[in-house]
Amino acid sequence: MRIHVTRTGGFAGIDRHAEVDTAGLADAHEWQALAEKAMAAGRDTPPIGVPDGFSYTISVDGRTVYCADPRLTEEQRKLITRVLKEGA
Repeated sequence: MRIHVTRTGGFAGIDRHAEVDTAGLADAHEWQALAEKAMAAGRDTPPIGVPDGFSYTISVDGRTVYCADPRLTEEQRKLITRVLKEGA
């Protein structure tokens, strides 16, 4: 499973993106469960965010959803944080 996260917006307006390929990872099942929950709560179109807030695009194996601060679910926030931290 390939998970790609893009973060846009914020005070400085600096975009950030990262990707994780879970194939072969020991905790791949955890990534998959987290990604499924995060995707289920996402939107098909970019939501209207708040001034200086972050907007996110989450893509998993070709399917893309959108979400934005401050309305992230716990699963979305956790997945975004993990991917941006561990992704290359």
